[in-house]
Amino acid sequence: MTALEFWAPGRPAPQGSKRHVGNGRMLEMSKYVKPWRTAVEAAALAAKPAGWVPFDEPLWLRVAFYIPRPARPKFDRPATSPDLSKLVRATEDAITTAGVWVDDSRVVSTLSEEFWAGDRGPGAFIRVSTEELRKGAA
Repeated sequence: MTALEFWAPGRPAPQGSKRHVGNGRMLEMSKYVKPWRTAVEAAALAAKPAGWVPFDEPLWLRVAFYIPRPARPKFDRPATSPDLSKLVRATEDAITTAGVWVDDSRVVSTLSEEFWAGDRGPGAFIRVSTEELRKGAA
């Protein structure tokens, strides 16, 4: 198999922003990151066929995030918080936990975008491929 595609429903959440709570303890700033990672992991596990062997070669990742639309958006695309790179970080970590790839260090190229969620609701379309995106694989 050269690609794995799946839809992860749920509110995309960033990973990486932490706050200090005392005694050397740090907590994630986003209360949504754990449910998001759980949703991505579950969707990835469901998409993997029986006998799946984790990808262990250069990979191309495409993620289209669908963010809940506010009542009055400032822009026609979600050009505000959450930070796109932190959304990708949380998503990559969940894909790693699901065993889609050996490690997220195998990702050599990422195409990530944000859109307002429509009728389908918030979530992300995710594609992991062993083929270059520019060759029309995505």
